Amino acid sequence: MIIIPAVDIRQGNCVMLKQGKIADETIYSNDPIFMAKLWKAKGAQRLHVVDLDGSFSGNQTNNQIIGNICLSLDIPVEVGGGIRDMKRIEDIFTLGASYVILGTVAIYNPNIIRQAIEKYGQERIIVAIDVYESKIAIGGWKEITPVTVEEMIEKLKEMGVKEIIYTDITKDGMLKGPNIDELKKIAKASKMNVIASGGVTTIDDVKKIAKLEKYGVKGAIVGKALYTEDFKLEEAIEALKKK
Repeated sequence: MIIIPAVDIRQGNCVMLKQGKIADETIYSNDPIFMAKLWKAKGAQRLHVVDLDGSFSGNQTNNQIIGNICLSLDIPVEVGGGIRDMKRIEDIFTLGASYVILGTVAIYNPNIIRQAIEKYGQERIIVAIDVYESKIAIGGWKEITPVTVEEMIEKLKEMGVKEIIYTDITKDGMLKGPNIDELKKIAKASKMNVIASGGVTTIDDVKKIAKLEKYGVKGAIVGKALYTEDFKLEEAIEALKKK
């Protein structure tokens, strides 16, 4: 299992939100490229980048930053945030991303996911399952749909999706630990590669997630805890090696 640092970008800054709310935004750096290089230097094997401007407004204003991050690193970069058509998917890959993360289109235009998988392969297309009280949230988490997690998983299987990111929105940015029980349930039900996201705060959290590796959990995204220094990336990586 790998630990994947998050670089969330809004208006050119590296930020973290609580439960996806702009009103609860904290700016941690005005140089996302530097932060990306820092996490790589501390041992990251993969980076998670989210264009929050794309998520909330559809404005693609962070292309240069995303491109520079991809060019600056020799590790895979996964990019998400407001990617809702094939042109934008192509743009993200052109910027140098290894993986594209899709979310809202899984609800409103699932054919985009099918087309993307056909063109780029299962390995490069990741779908984000963002969950609020067992229902799927979309549009930068602003809209809670009536679609349940179970229904979404079945649809993604039919589309040929191989990897998902599971986020419990109520845990995201709260520094109170992940939803281990739900993560295990989703991993067992989906039989896909699963990346855990939301609430990862301590090395103990990572160890608990790592125990689910046998069910298909292959990574954990860590955001706010890295920036508040509640979580030391080097120590967590070393702890996983010992495990």
